[in-house]
Amino acid sequence: KIQEVLDQLKASEKIGYQYEGAEASFELLMRDALGEREQHFEFIGFRVIVEKRQEDEAPIAEATVKIRVNGVQEITAAEGHGPVNALDKAIRKALTKFYPELEEVRLFDYKVRILDEKKGTTAKIRVLVESGDRDSKWGTVGVSEDIIEASWQALIDSILYKLSAIPKGKSTMA
Repeated sequence: KIQEVLDQLKASEKIGYQYEGAEASFELLMRDALGEREQHFEFIGFRVIVEKRQEDEAPIAEATVKIRVNGVQEITAAEGHGPVNALDKAIRKALTKFYPELEEVRLFDYKVRILDEKKGTTAKIRVLVESGDRDSKWGTVGVSEDIIEASWQALIDSILYKLSAIPKGKSTMA
């Protein structure tokens, strides 16, 4: 089992993941490699739209998220200050109905790093997110050529980490 964890760690680091400051993503990676990762919801899809109507107005970002929890499909939309904030609001809005514990989770810090600066807008991106609740803080990471996808990965890991801390059968799920 340890070799499986090491193999997954090496594979993810090879494509740009780094777990310093992203201990929650590392813990989820280990649980996945050990076959202990719980499936709290099924991801169906997301869409993000950023619209700017006039030069002197701020852009409007909207995200729509589709998930399934215990066979129940949920489609939720939210607006935010930028596409990542809209995605964060939409996924929480969709899941809080099933997992009210997520209501207390906040995103504290969001960092973006370009991994290959010579590739410009086609470069791979690493996103590091720091989230927390009233008791603790944790870091998660996402990597992709698409900043929205990398952000999504980090946001989802943050939520999954919080959900993994809830003892089985102890969720206040509605």
